[in-house]
Parts: sequence; C-alpha cells; structure tokens
Amino acid sequence: MEFVHVSIDHGIAEARLKRGKVNALNEPAVEEIADCLRSLADDPGTRAVILTGDGSFFSFGFDIPEFLGYSSESFAKFLRRFTGLYSYLFTYPKPVVAALNGHAIAGGCMLALACDYRVMVSGKAKISLNEISFGSSVFAGSVAMLKLLVGGKNAQAILYDAAMYAAETAAELGMIDEVSSNESLMKDARELARRLAGKDAAAFRSIKNLLRAPVAEDMARNEERSVQEFVNIWYSESTRQKLRGITIHS
Repeated sequence: MEFVHVSIDHGIAEARLKRGKVNALNEPAVEEIADCLRSLADDPGTRAVILTGDGSFFSFGFDIPEFLGYSSESFAKFLRRFTGLYSYLFTYPKPVVAALNGHAIAGGCMLALACDYRVMVSGKAKISLNEISFGSSVFAGSVAMLKLLVGGKNAQAILYDAAMYAAETAAELGMIDEVSSNESLMKDARELARRLAGKDAAAFRSIKNLLRAPVAEDMARNEERSVQEFVNIWYSESTRQKLRGITIHS
C-alpha cells in the first residue's frame, strides 16, 4: 500500500497513515484505509487494530485543493465512500484504538470518533470538527458519533464554535479517552489494544454491536440526505471562496 503502512505484532495491528506532511485524505487514501481494515478484519491472527498517523498530523481531513477540481457528482461519490468508511469503522468487528499523534481535523476527527478509544498526545496537537469555519457542513453520521461520545449540548458547542481543542480539553469534553505524550503514545495505545484484544472476541463483537448498531442504523437513514446537503453547500460560491484559500503542505 502507498499511503497506509501496516505492521502486526502479537496480534496487534498498527495501521499508519503516511500521505505528505498532513496526511490529507483523498480517494486513494480512503480506499487504502478501507482495504486495510477489511484485510485485518479477515485475518484471524489480528485481535485489535491501532489507527495512527505519521509525523505531526493524525489527519488534516480532506485534501481540499485536490477536490476543488472535482465535479459535484464525482465529489458526492467520494463522500459516500468516506462516510461508508467511518460507518464501517464505527461497527468494526474488532477493537480499534485511535492513537492521535497530532492534529485530527475535520475528516480526520471523524475517523477518530469512529474508533472504540482515542489516545491523544498533549502539547500542540489539536482535535476539531471545524467545518463551519470555512463554510462547510458535516454529515449525519459524524454528528451521531459525536453526540454518542460527548452528549447533545457539548456536540452543539463543538460544531458551532469550530474550536481547536488540545488533548486535555478534548478529554474533559469526551472527544478523547486518554491523554498521552509523544514518547508514550504508542506504548499507551498498544497497552489499551492488548487489553481489549484479551477479551473474548465473540463477546466483544456482540457487546459492541448492541452499543452501536442502533446509532449506526440512524446514521444510515440520514446519511445520504446529509451528503447531498454537504455537496450543495460545498459548491456554493461563498464556500468555494473560502476553500480556495486553504493550502495543503505536501
């Protein structure tokens, strides 16, 4: 794989996103993440997965400059793939720990929300659903996952304010579960993954399904409508002007 690097040690798989300096998400990257997860789900030797990024970003979110050249139909097709990815991750049959090595912004934050647990480095790293700041909306699924973690009132504040939260504040809100350091992040993530991997696999799948299936069903009912609304806003002139000012560092 070009953008996702996988290593497996004692049943714990580490899937590391490596795409430029900010791990921006485009179609090939999303497809690779999905293919990687499907492969690990089918591997009987893999008991848990750690999803992380390379460098100082977990993921910036969408590669906005690249998508500015898409037609609305092509962009909508990508969005269905992306929302399908986080929906699959949300109900993934094995434990998934997000090791947030750096900024987890917009689409990157959505992937983190879909995991079972989130461990984030303290310091400069920020997590945010900041779409409203550049004139964009979000998706029904991302709202549902956020509300599951932080509750309705906090979800409203996070989405309306578009604030960039450091790990400590994100933990207080419920966006993440544990604060770590650059030196200890992967150690802490592996320890958590090992603990989850030690549970009975069938029991874990059943309990996870009982916890998340009702939310996933609600996500599925509303996702297509939210994708269409997202596209309509994304292609409005006011939003396009803001998007043109965003650059990606490769």
